[in-house]
Order: sequence, then structure tokens, then C-alpha cells
Amino acid sequence: MDTTETVKINNNKVNVRSMTVTAMLSAIAFVLMFLDTAVPFVPNFIKLDVSELPALMASFALGPVYGVVVCLIKNLLHLFMTTTGGVGELSNFILGVAFVLPAGLIYYRKKTKKNAILGAFVGAFLMAAISFPSNLFIVYPVYYNFMPKDVIIGAYQAVAPFAEIKSIEQCLLFFNVPFTFVKGLISAIITVLIYQPLRPLLKGKN
Repeated sequence: MDTTETVKINNNKVNVRSMTVTAMLSAIAFVLMFLDTAVPFVPNFIKLDVSELPALMASFALGPVYGVVVCLIKNLLHLFMTTTGGVGELSNFILGVAFVLPAGLIYYRKKTKKNAILGAFVGAFLMAAISFPSNLFIVYPVYYNFMPKDVIIGAYQAVAPFAEIKSIEQCLLFFNVPFTFVKGLISAIITVLIYQPLRPLLKGKN
């Protein structure tokens, strides 16, 4: 067997393993979407989940593109159970990509723990920033079909009666954006803590 054939076989093994790990992480991410919970200081229709965590791990272990693929697959699977006509899934995909793509790109420049932390922090920041226009122009216009805008604003006022909240823009800026940033940080912290022990399993190296 010549060198070229050996390289092809090794590449095929890597591709098969990458696809297998991606499928596994996508399935885990899909399940995590249902393990959400309400948190204090935000209306109860805003839930916390860590379904971006497997996508971030894929981005670190396999490359940024694989992280994006995990975000795509988990939302495509969730489409079969959606009540928002796919709008929630579209927003979730956009925010997930904003999180895992820059994190993976920064980490892949130099694969160090410092870069992993930096990338995850930058990703969390970008996800939070993009959550404002995503919610304002994509998600909340759909909510208005089920819940009047005044009722939504009232839900925010109820959890923060001390604040003068008079618009959806204020709701998103003072509640959703910080919430999304914290959500990203939680996924980032967990990933940084468990990535190294799981790295051999994800990458297939001893």
C-alpha cells in the first residue's frame, strides 16, 4: 500500500469519526433544548438551557464548521416540535452560530486553554449582542400573535417593578441581552471545565 492510499484511508477514518461525533453531540444538544428552566429576574417565558454546550465542544474538538453543523441539526430536529413556525429555531441557530463560530476560530488559531476561554467569552458577548436584533425583529413579532405587546412589557415590569420599562427595546436591552450573555458564559465555563477530560474521546486520540 503506497503513502497516498494510506493517507486516504486515514482521512476517511477521520471524516467518519468527525461525522459520528457531530451526530452524537447534535443529539445531546437536541435533548438539552428540552431541559430548560425558568430563572429569577426574567419573565417565565424566557428559559435557560445549555444546548449550545455540545456545539461549542464540537467547535473546539473538530473545528468551527462542526459547531455550526451541531447548531443546525439540533434546530432542524426541533422544527418537528415547534409552535413558532420555525422562527424560534431560526433565532436559536443565529445566536448559536454567533457563539460557537468565533469561539472556534479563536481557539483554532492557537489551541491553548487561554484561547479557549477568550474565544468562549467573545462568543458569549457576540451572542448577547446579536440577541437584541434577533429578538426584536424575528422572535417577538411572532410572540405578538399570541400575546399583545403591552402584556409582554407587563411581564417584564412584574419581575422588576422598580424599573421604568416602557418599550420592548428596553425589555430586550435590560433583560434579554444580559440573560443571553450569562447563558453563554455558563456554557463556556462548563465546556472549559470538561473539554480536556473529554478531548481524547471527541478527537479519538489517547
